[in-house]
Order: sequence, then C-alpha cells, then structure tokens
Amino acid sequence: MSSYRFVTPVSGRSATGPVAAVYAASTRELGARFAPHLSPAPDLHAALWTLLRESLLAGTVPRARKEAVAAAVAMANRCPFCIDAHTAMLHATGDGETAAAILRDESPDPLVAWARSTRTAEPDPWPFPAAQAPEYVGTALANHYINRMVDALRPGSPLPGGVLRAPARRAAGRLLTRTVRRPVPAGATSIDAAWGEFRRVAGRGGELLGATARAVLHDVVGRWRGEHPELGGGWPGTVLAEVPPDERPGARLAVLAALAPYRLTESAVAAWRSTVGARGDEELVRVLGYGAFVAVDRIARRMAIAAEKVG
Repeated sequence: MSSYRFVTPVSGRSATGPVAAVYAASTRELGARFAPHLSPAPDLHAALWTLLRESLLAGTVPRARKEAVAAAVAMANRCPFCIDAHTAMLHATGDGETAAAILRDESPDPLVAWARSTRTAEPDPWPFPAAQAPEYVGTALANHYINRMVDALRPGSPLPGGVLRAPARRAAGRLLTRTVRRPVPAGATSIDAAWGEFRRVAGRGGELLGATARAVLHDVVGRWRGEHPELGGGWPGTVLAEVPPDERPGARLAVLAALAPYRLTESAVAAWRSTVGARGDEELVRVLGYGAFVAVDRIARRMAIAAEKVG
C-alpha cells in the first residue's frame, strides 16, 4: 500500500461490502486486487471493475487481442504502470511478439493502430466486426480511465527498471499464465449496461466542483485533440484563469486528471483540501475520477462519430 500517493487504499484485511467483493473477484480472475487506490469510493471502484471485467476478461474475443488494445492505449497515454502490466499480460497469453512490437511502437497490427488512435481527435475506423465492438471499445475506454487514475494515484512501474524490466515482464507473464488463460464467464451485466452505470457513478464526482469549474473543464477537454500538454508555459493555470479562486483548486485537479495526471502534485492536492475544508480520500478520488471521466467520455463520443462515418 505504500506505493500509492495522496490516498490510503482499503486493505484486504479491512475490506467489506463492494470493496471486498471486487478484491475477491479480481484476485481470482485478474491475478491481483483491482485498483486499490479507487477503493475509498466503493461504488466507483465496483462500477469500473464491472466494466473492465465484462469487456477485457469475459466475452468471446481472445484475451490476447484485448490485452493488445489495453497495452496500446497505455502507450498512447504514457502510463508506465499500465504499459508494463499489459505487456506482461500479453506474455502471459503467449503473445510476447506483440508486446515487444507495441513497446517499440513498430506494430503493423491495425488493431494496435486503432487502439492508439483512440486518444486522438479523429480515431481510426474499427478494424473489427461490429459484433466485437462492445468488447474492444469497452476495453479501450476502461483502460483510458484506469491509465489516468493510476498515473494520478499510483505512478511509476510495478516492475524494476533498466535492463531488468524486459525480463521482469516475461517473468510476470509466466506467473500469470494460468490466470490469464482461465475462461472468465460473462456476468449478469452487459457491457453497455456496465458503461452506463460507470458513467452515472463517475459523473457524480462533478458535484464536488463549482459550476464554472465544470464548464471550464468541459471546454478544455472539448478542445483537446489528444496531445500531451507541454511542460512550462503556465499550464494548466492558463486555462483556469476564468475560474473563481475558490473553485480553482478543484478545477486544477480535474483538468490534470483529464489530460496530464502524472503532473498531479502534493501542493495541488493540499490546496484543494484546504479550500474545501474537511475532505478526505473518497472526495479526492471522486474529483480526480470526474476529470478522468470527462476525458474518457469525450474519447467515447469521438469513437462513436468515427463508427457512424464508417456505417
């Protein structure tokens, strides 16, 4: 638990209710406890787990193909933890060649190209049949959100660095082979319903922001074309100039979570906590989660537009 910042996750020993259920299911089906950093907000934690489970783990599309999507999305978002986690999972499925090509940014696979393009303003057309879209699209959207929340609250890689990283990915893959290749039955919730519930729960985080902060966040994300904000130049302060001072700390957290979560700082979190009063880990997860959700919802809308053009 010491690897997380700004929040204290619910431990496995003290988990109850939805958190305990997610921990138990994810340990069995994913090979690890899912997103402990989100556990202070149990409904959000559970909704995201359901979306990820039904799209990435269950279904009829081969797990290796969906892990390739998850790894490519992580590369597009520059999330070190998720890059290493999903390339290790690719090794676990037996597709180490795809993992290596994704890491080199040299994969000729149209599916990988599509997954990386989902961060851009004009995603590629679907390279898969419409019947497979819920699994592929759900996997991409869940991982766009996960990348942002991991970078905000659990940055860095789970593996050793330098020359040890590649062997560590392969070793992690070997340890997870049985788990990854074990079939996961579909649950009672469809992927569309899981996405709808996740949108509802994640959207509630906006209640912790002022009206102007929400409007500016949506405007900034609406104009975003997939680029990574440049260092320097006063960003994100430059885009928050119209936000009232009392709303600005929350707006800063949400904009960072949406577009550059790896740039979240102690001072930004402290400023928000001091402004809003007695706010704990749950509220912090929800504010960050709302910023991440606004970006992912924008990605979903752009993907839908691309799909309509093809249709």
